[in-house]
Parts: sequence; C-alpha cells; structure tokens
Amino acid sequence: MKTLLSILILVNSLFAFEYGLEPVQVNEKAYCFFGKPEVMDTKNNGNMVNSCFVDTGKSWLVIDSGPTYSYAKEAYSYVNKIKKMPVSYVINTHTHDDHWLGNGYYKSIGATILGSLEFSNLSFVNNSPRMERRISPKAYALTVPTIPTYFITKDETLRLDSMDVQILHVNYKAHTNSDLLVYIPQIKTIFCGDLIFNDRIASMRDGDVSGWIKILQRVKKMNLTTVVGGHGKITDATSLDIILGYLTEIKSQVQTALEDELEIDEAVEKIKMKRYEDLALYKMMHRQNVEVTFRMLEWENE
Repeated sequence: MKTLLSILILVNSLFAFEYGLEPVQVNEKAYCFFGKPEVMDTKNNGNMVNSCFVDTGKSWLVIDSGPTYSYAKEAYSYVNKIKKMPVSYVINTHTHDDHWLGNGYYKSIGATILGSLEFSNLSFVNNSPRMERRISPKAYALTVPTIPTYFITKDETLRLDSMDVQILHVNYKAHTNSDLLVYIPQIKTIFCGDLIFNDRIASMRDGDVSGWIKILQRVKKMNLTTVVGGHGKITDATSLDIILGYLTEIKSQVQTALEDELEIDEAVEKIKMKRYEDLALYKMMHRQNVEVTFRMLEWENE
C-alpha cells in the first residue's frame, strides 16, 4: 500500500507544473492571461501568448487555449474562482501551436473547439510540434495535439446565452493562411489573435504583408473599446497601432528598395526602422521580416 501511494505521489509530481498565471480583467466581461514578450523556451515554457475568457452568462468562451495542457488547466482554475462555470466553446484564432495546444484539456472537460479548416492540414499533429521540442518535458506533460471539433470556413455567429459572438473568417492570407477574429458587438470587443503584436516584433514568416495590413485597417474602422491581440498587454483601441505601423513602414521601405533595384541582401542591411528597435525581439525578427517581405513583394511585382 505504501509503495502504491509513493508511486501515485511520484506520478503526480511529474505531471504537476504551475505557470503562476494571473488573470487580468480587460472589460466587464473578459479576462486575459498575458504572456511574456519572448520566444518559447524552457524558462517561460510557452507562457508567451495571450489566452482570454469571456463571461457569456452561464459559461465561459475561451479564445486561444494556450501552449500546453497544464497551462489551460491552470488558466481555467483561476477564472473559475472568479465565476464558476463550464467552458462552452474554445475558438482557435490560427494554427501556430502556442495558441492551441491547450485544446486537449478543454476537450477533456466537454468544450466544443472551433478553428479554421487549415487545422486539418497540420503535418505535426501526430508527430512533434515545436512547443514539445523547445519547452521542458514537465511543462509539456499530458499535452496531446488536439485539432478543433468543427472547422470554420466562413463568417459564423454563435448565440451564447444572451450574447452574440461573431467569428470573422479572414478569407485571404494575413498573419497565416487562415486567421479568425472573434467579435462581440454587445461589449464592443474583438480578439484578433496574432494579427496584433504590441509588445514585441511579430514574425512574418507565414504571412502576407498586404493581407495583414488590409484586415488591420478593417478592424481599425470598427467601433471598438477593447481590442485584444495574441501578444501584448495593450487592449484599448490603440492596440493595433504598433503592428499596423510596423507593417505599413516595412512594406513601404521594401517597395522603395525594389524600385531602386536593390538586391535582397542590400535591402536587409539598409532597412533598419529605428522607431521599433526598442521592441522585444527586434534583433531576432526584423532582418528575417525584411527578407520575407522583399521576396513577397518581388513576386507580386513580377
């Protein structure tokens, strides 16, 4: 009996990982857990992303489930202290794994998970996602890549208790091939996933600068009081200004470089964008972003 108890204690200790999450109330109905302006590693263990909860009356709506099973479980335990309710739906804004590897936990407690059709094309679902390779085994324990229950292929509206939740499907390439926004008119709130970074430089490796600017300009014209991105703690109507400014400037400077017939290595060296140098990850991401944008616009101009 003592041996069995010892084994159970050992197993529990192996799988018990705590992030030390703290919910932040962003308006009368929504709470978010804000990640650090870093890349995933064994120190933050994926806690570098935003995950949000909306009180729809009788249940919680989750926007982006986070990087691991443990993260999702811990986040839900904290909002349940605010108001004890089940999770009705989880909406995955896009396919980058830091935003949805917590799906397995929510599926285990009966939530319906929604995401774009692009999830059906993920090659690593049955293999090893980058999160598993970059964070500690203890933090990743119990995490099983779990794709959405239902796929969103066009704009949809959910009626949750007394609240209408509009899922806006971006039907062109922006941050990724298939981004979703979650818009709640009743509280003038939108959740934009990684279409918005406001505390660090975004990675543009999977995106299209023109499409990205287009959808942000659409959001900017909306009558909103709360605008939440996938990375960063700014949640008022200015939330998108940093990323929109960065994308607009990088596109303009690369277009000028192409008109001046610069080679790609010359453009990467020349385009510095000093006003953004103080943002986290500038040195890591900016040169790559110039290169990606150059190749993209060069192809468009052909």
